[in-house]
Amino acid sequence: MLKEERHLQILNIVDANGTARVSDIMAQLHVSDMTIRRDLMELEEQGKLERVHGGAKSLHLFRSHELSHGDKQIINIEQKQTIATKATTLLKSGQTIFLGPGTTIEIFANMIEDDSIRIVTNCLPIFEKLTQRLPRMKVYLLGGEIRSTTMSFFGDLTNKMLTDMHFHQAFISSNGLRNNQIMTSTVEEGCTQALALNNSVERYLLMDDSKIGQEDFYAYYSLKDLTTMITNDTQTEKIISLEKYIPIF
Repeated sequence: MLKEERHLQILNIVDANGTARVSDIMAQLHVSDMTIRRDLMELEEQGKLERVHGGAKSLHLFRSHELSHGDKQIINIEQKQTIATKATTLLKSGQTIFLGPGTTIEIFANMIEDDSIRIVTNCLPIFEKLTQRLPRMKVYLLGGEIRSTTMSFFGDLTNKMLTDMHFHQAFISSNGLRNNQIMTSTVEEGCTQALALNNSVERYLLMDDSKIGQEDFYAYYSLKDLTTMITNDTQTEKIISLEKYIPIF
């Protein structure tokens, strides 16, 4: 692969995700760590991206398009597994929980071993995974209009069902986090997420650190109104800066 072509692909990866780790770029382009780091240095010198610890950040933080569900499934898998494992330690037997859409939440759902937990979700992939546990586990799917990008239900019908439901815990993910604002791509999906959070005693955001500083179209909730944010690395500068809003796990 020519250097110019590689640079273009690196910029596409970084711009599509807002941020990208060196390891993720290596995996996608099949080149060495040294080559990627040299490329990032050159691209920064050209004013095309900003290098950060372990990777790079786009100069265009607002997403031009949302990644497909399939694309999200192969990005930052190790980080998502770390987050999901942490989240399982917060579960309590016999409680009712809400699981929002997102590939991190899907991994988390797969790790839930306690069949006494009652689960409500508006995410079709999560529901399909959990139906393998029937009839031991009680699982509810909220219907409505489906959004193909996230394979989740939203809208008036979904919200009408959610209005009368109350949860011990709600676990959600999101496309971006800018200061105190949790962001997603559509108003409708954000409203459904916010309603589920408002109807829950404990509210958890599961998000890998690549999304921090990433903007999206609609800010639907404040970080300070959640119980805890669960992420993969609690020691980075950008994570520590969020502790003024919320406990970080």
